Amino acid sequence: MAAYRTRIEIIGDILATAGQGAQGPPGGATVTHLIRETNVSHGRISRMLRALVSRGLLEQVDSNGACRYRTSRSGREFLRAYESFSRFSDSYGLAI
Repeated sequence: MAAYRTRIEIIGDILATAGQGAQGPPGGATVTHLIRETNVSHGRISRMLRALVSRGLLEQVDSNGACRYRTSRSGREFLRAYESFSRFSDSYGLAI
């Protein structure tokens, strides 16, 4: 049975998906795209998106009437630190 992801792992997935740049959707990721890619329910991802925007890790942009999300500069810094620490903890057999 697969282990559940922690909140920080889900946040990492959201930031990575919203910041895919050329590989991701143009102008940012829609809520639907984030739900599909991160496998998180609409209710939960909506709460997390509001929290990430309010903390400056995501930018909310309106594109042709659709709300899209992009990883901000602070979000990219957070994601790099998270990935680095995740690799470090994995090297010791610890899960974050």
